[in-house]
Amino acid sequence: MPGSAVPASPPQAIPQAGDPAAQADIAAAAGVEAAALQKIRIVPPKGWQALDLKELWRYRELTWFLALRDIKVRYKQTALGVIWAVLQPLLQTFIFTLLLYRIGNMEGWPGVPATLAVFCGMIPWQLFESSLTNAGNSLVGSQNLISKVYFPRLSIPISTIIAAIVDFLIAFGLLIVMVAVYALALGYQFRPTAAIFLLPVFIVMAVLAALAVGLWLSALNVQYRDVRYVIPFLARVWLFVTPVVYPAKLIAEKYGPVGEIVFGLNPMTGVVEGFRWALLGMPAPPVLLLSVSTAATFILLIGGLYYFRRMEQTFADIV
Repeated sequence: MPGSAVPASPPQAIPQAGDPAAQADIAAAAGVEAAALQKIRIVPPKGWQALDLKELWRYRELTWFLALRDIKVRYKQTALGVIWAVLQPLLQTFIFTLLLYRIGNMEGWPGVPATLAVFCGMIPWQLFESSLTNAGNSLVGSQNLISKVYFPRLSIPISTIIAAIVDFLIAFGLLIVMVAVYALALGYQFRPTAAIFLLPVFIVMAVLAALAVGLWLSALNVQYRDVRYVIPFLARVWLFVTPVVYPAKLIAEKYGPVGEIVFGLNPMTGVVEGFRWALLGMPAPPVLLLSVSTAATFILLIGGLYYFRRMEQTFADIV
C-alpha cells in the first residue's frame, strides 16, 4: 500500500576468515575464475596415436554394415550371381594356359600342371586386384556419406576389402576342388608339406598389400580424379610383373640376386609364390624374395595409413 514501509531484509552474515564454509566458498569461486582464465591448447596427436585405431574399433559395426552392403549390391540383379567370383579367374587361367603353355611352349612348373599352377596364382591375385580396385574408388563412391556423417574414413576402404574376401573364399573353394580332381583323376601327385600351415599368413599378406595400395589410391583419388583412370591400367600392368602366369624362377635364373631383389619389391611376388608353395607343395621361394616382398608390404602399409590419416580431414571438403 502507498506509504507503507518495506520490511528490511535480515542482515547477511559476513564470512569470517576462520570460517570453514567461507573458505570453501572462496576456494570454489577462485577455482571457477581460474578455470575461466585457463587456456586450452589442442595438440594434434603424433606417431602411432595419429592413426587412432581405437576409434576404428569403436566403429567396427559400421565397417561390417558397409561390407554387407557392398556384398549385397555387387551381384544384385545379375544372372550368374556369385558365379562371377569364380568365372573370371577361371577364364583367365584357361586363356593364359592356352597361349603360354600350349601354344607358346613356355617352361612351367616341374611336376605341377600349368593350369593348376596358374589358377593357384590367380586366386590370391584376384583378391588383391579386386580389393585394390574397389578400395581405390571407395571414397569417391561414398561422397554423399562422407559429406554428411562423421565416422573414421578408414572404414570405407576396409569394408570393400572385406567384401572382396568373400569372393576369394568362393574361388578358393573351387581351387581345392580342382586340386582334388587333378590328384584323384588326372594323375597329379599332390604332396602337401608343413608349409600348408603358412597358407593363412600369405592370405593375410595379400589383404595387407591390397589395403596398403588401396589407401594410397583412395586418398589420391579424392584429390586427383585422374586416379580413377589409372587404377584399372595399374591393375593390368601389375598382373604381368607378378609371377601369376609364369614361375618366378625365370627372373632369378636370368637376372640373378639383383633381379630377385627388384622383383621382390612387388609385394604380391612373395604372396603368389608363397601361396603355391604352401598349397601345392612346390619348392620354397627364396628367403631373399620373401623378405623383400614382406618388407615392401609393411612399408607401403605404414606409409599409406599415415598419408590417409593426414588427408582425411580434407575429404569432406573436396570429395
